[in-house]
Amino acid sequence: MSFASCLLSEEQFQCSICLDVFTDPVTIPCGHNFCKNCLTKHWDVNERCECPICKDVIKKRPYLRVNTFISEMASQFRHSAVKKNSSHSVQVSSSSGEVMCDVCSETKLKALKSCLTCLASYCDTHLEFHQKMTGLTKHELIDPVENLKDRICKIHDRPLELFCKTDQRCVCISCTELEHKLHCIVPLIEQHEGKTAELRETVADIQKMIKVRNMKIQEMKQSVKISREDADQERSASVQVFTALIRSVEEGLAQLLDLIEVKHKKTEKKAEGFIKELEDEISELMKRGDEVEQLLLTKGHLQFLQNFPSLGPAPPTKDWTEVKVHSSYEGTVRSAVAQLQKTVREEIKKHIEPILERVQQFAVDVTLDPDTAYPSLSVSNDKKRVFYDTRQDLPDSPERFSQTGCVFGKESFSAGKCYFEVQVKDKSKWELGVAPGSINRKKRVTPNQQTGPWVLALRNGNEYKALGVSGTLSLKSKPQKVGVFVDYEEGLISFYDADTAALIYSFTGCNFTDKLFPIFGPCANDLGDNSAPLVITPV
Repeated sequence: MSFASCLLSEEQFQCSICLDVFTDPVTIPCGHNFCKNCLTKHWDVNERCECPICKDVIKKRPYLRVNTFISEMASQFRHSAVKKNSSHSVQVSSSSGEVMCDVCSETKLKALKSCLTCLASYCDTHLEFHQKMTGLTKHELIDPVENLKDRICKIHDRPLELFCKTDQRCVCISCTELEHKLHCIVPLIEQHEGKTAELRETVADIQKMIKVRNMKIQEMKQSVKISREDADQERSASVQVFTALIRSVEEGLAQLLDLIEVKHKKTEKKAEGFIKELEDEISELMKRGDEVEQLLLTKGHLQFLQNFPSLGPAPPTKDWTEVKVHSSYEGTVRSAVAQLQKTVREEIKKHIEPILERVQQFAVDVTLDPDTAYPSLSVSNDKKRVFYDTRQDLPDSPERFSQTGCVFGKESFSAGKCYFEVQVKDKSKWELGVAPGSINRKKRVTPNQQTGPWVLALRNGNEYKALGVSGTLSLKSKPQKVGVFVDYEEGLISFYDADTAALIYSFTGCNFTDKLFPIFGPCANDLGDNSAPLVITPV
């Protein structure tokens, strides 16, 4: 058969209607051969049955049977021709990058279109003939493509024009009647449109994600820029503060050393006076001793007694038993340190006030969220005040605290810095801070320095505590308004006395992984002693 295929030309196996190698060839009485489908369509659109080539009229439309011999010959030739064209196509495309006409026998011209039905590419001349042939006008034409053999079913030698969604593969019409009979089959164009739509959505999603990430990059770059500006500002302020403190310490040390030197000089002068006085007395005593020894050398009792009156009276002397020279430096260092503490405190206060001013620039407008309020808490209509009241019959929604007397702020923080102030005057106890949004609101809230909430509290009218931290805080004055500052990236929560600008306490090294919400606890009113509300005030 391979020998025969070498002797026979393409025109001998070509349907004169579709200009392609026979598919299911049939022979009519005049002896001409055509594709069964091509001839059927030709006769369907014409009034009489005649041969498309010799125009011989057939009075009665015959029942068309496939000529098995020609069909086998055409199949063999098709495989041979496809292999040959494939090899030629590869050569052409590799050399010129163009798809050539499959019909041109000698000089191959550039193809304008490829027919998905005929599985052939046509130049301008052959395309015009193809489009004029009856029965070929409905063939699907596309821009020229290579490897049309890949569009033929390798099992049935028929075009792959359907898609099996069950097996996710392209199939021909014969496949749907056999191996894929009960499978979900759709036209290729329908599957193509569906997958194309999916890919367009994928591309849109990818572009959206790229846009979001580009925005996040810009946000991070801006954060780095702000961080650099803040770092420079903090560095400058730190150098200024510590330079002032070092200067104060050095001045205090110099004053202390001068004071010690003055005391030492005074002691030295006093000792020198005593020493001079002692030396004078020693000189007089030595003179007296010489006189006494001279008298003792007198011989004879008479002469001794006669000379004795000449011995003058003893010089006056001082009782030096209780006289001591010492300098007391006790209290000198303590006094100097106390003065230094006062100076340092004044310097710190002088520089802390600007620090509070800097954090106040991150002020946000905070309101209360009534949907989270414990049933015994009453929230004002403007959502700025909360106080302890009689228990209300409220729905136990997932957002509401049911075991802890507190309420969340409406606004949350998940990045950057924020600051707000709360009036706490006329209260004997309260709780104030921030908490993660994921906190269990149906159980008793227990503050934790690592996982939150991070809360400052007042107890018994004068005991200030950072809940979750042992011990009480020492404050010089009772805050009437408390400022709360949060730096999310730094893991920092600081509480300030908003009136004196004094730092009350800071939680540092916190691990924030969730949105943070302001949390307010006015505490029980204690029969009216603690009835004042917590009030969110403008900064």
